[in-house]
Amino acid sequence: MLTVGLTGGIASGKSIVARMLQEQGCHIIEADLVAHEFLKPSNPVAQRVVAEFGPEILGPGGAIDRAKLGEMVFGDPQKLARLSALTHPPVLEEIVRQLEEIARKDASSIAVVVAALHVESGYYKNFDRLAVAWCTREQQLSRLMNRGLTREQAERRIASQLPLDEKRRLADDVIDCSQSFEDTRRQVEEILSRWKKIR
Repeated sequence: MLTVGLTGGIASGKSIVARMLQEQGCHIIEADLVAHEFLKPSNPVAQRVVAEFGPEILGPGGAIDRAKLGEMVFGDPQKLARLSALTHPPVLEEIVRQLEEIARKDASSIAVVVAALHVESGYYKNFDRLAVAWCTREQQLSRLMNRGLTREQAERRIASQLPLDEKRRLADDVIDCSQSFEDTRRQVEEILSRWKKIR
């Protein structure tokens, strides 16, 4: 099985690339979705996060409000590091478990793990390949603001991650998501063709 870490910056096109790869038969593991499970109220990880950051991160129903949590940690490296220390180890453990399960069921497959922080965490070294979804910084800002963030909030989120150009330097494959969907799809198909030859 070929394992690929797919990363990029926030709003750089990772999800679109992942969806295209899934349509082509790749197994996709979204680190963000795995993390969501750990932030559900009954989960011990979520309880530790609330104990660390306080009840002000809770929504009306008693669940962690990810927008409130994001506002608290983005732009504050120490708080972000504390959150990462609580959430990353169990998330990585679950990703490893899912990869092992895929390998048992489909040993000749391609498994793609999508996460914004593969490079920042150093976890990218565990994959056979690192793919980076890229776009311009202005496009990142525009996409985040279209999702309802203010420019200041968007700037803070982008600043909390390594610059995309640094991630590109480490990449085995770069997908330029700054143009049309059709252009992105063409690149995805070309990269997938290369992956199939080396899996």
